[in-house]
Amino acid sequence: MKATVYKSTGSWYQVKADDGRFYAARIKGVFKIEGFTSTNPIAVGDVVNISIEPGPEQHAVIEAIEPRHNYVIRQSPHHRKHHHIIAANIDQSILFITLKQPRTSQGFIDRFLVACEMYHVPAILVFNKADIYREKEMQQYEQLHDLYTQIGYRVLLCSMVTQQNIAELKALLQQKISLISGHSGVGKSTFIQQLFPDLSLKTLAVSEWSGKGMHSTTFAEMFDLPDGGKLIDTPGIRELALVDISKQELSHYFPEMRERITQCQFNNCLHMYEPGCAVKQAVDAGEIAEERYFSYLKLLEEIDENTWA
Repeated sequence: MKATVYKSTGSWYQVKADDGRFYAARIKGVFKIEGFTSTNPIAVGDVVNISIEPGPEQHAVIEAIEPRHNYVIRQSPHHRKHHHIIAANIDQSILFITLKQPRTSQGFIDRFLVACEMYHVPAILVFNKADIYREKEMQQYEQLHDLYTQIGYRVLLCSMVTQQNIAELKALLQQKISLISGHSGVGKSTFIQQLFPDLSLKTLAVSEWSGKGMHSTTFAEMFDLPDGGKLIDTPGIRELALVDISKQELSHYFPEMRERITQCQFNNCLHMYEPGCAVKQAVDAGEIAEERYFSYLKLLEEIDENTWA
């Protein structure tokens, strides 16, 4: 019988089977996917084949995994040469961003967007906590809104307190499997609590001494939305190191660069010091934002450090 993984706690999985029932499931034997080194071989969103064990506990055994049509991974927090799959088989990814309490850096936003581009997951940027923004933050938001919408990304300004654009955000979730992510403290759990009032999700305040959110979610978990669709909540991510990417590939995951790289003089152009570089010409002409180009250069440095990638 087929089932979808709704939660993983490391050794046990909560799955929802085709019969509509939930089962506590474990992996049969040593489960590895050929050519894929991961700290979690099965992730939330995976479709698996299960068999039901006899007995009153309603336990199941995961015997096989169906091919994934996409996934998002990050570097394992415990082993830098291993992957950690954040979620699989998703229709879109929603990144919660805050410009204060805590502040989400543009470098983190760009790193997340590159990860989504790598695995063909459409991304939506949600700037939350609009109710606490003053003129400085609003100017910053307008700049970022214009930058990312021109590239082609959907951008929303929201507030869980005043409900600004929350109805529009909820509409974007209908009939889709959506991954919701971002740093701890940006309002993910508050939003999910509004979607599911009966859930008892922990929401933790932003640490005063660091300005960073404190983790309130330990494991990724999927929820069925009342009006159709599914939402995958992820642990608060402080860092998102890219894996399995070469320096030559990186510019392909910046949409504004991707449309220009065929115009570069050299096929292997890294858009740094090479002559006849169409990307650098676009940066000089103001057609590609300098901030995005600096993010690209920073990521190139990271790929140098992670030579195994």
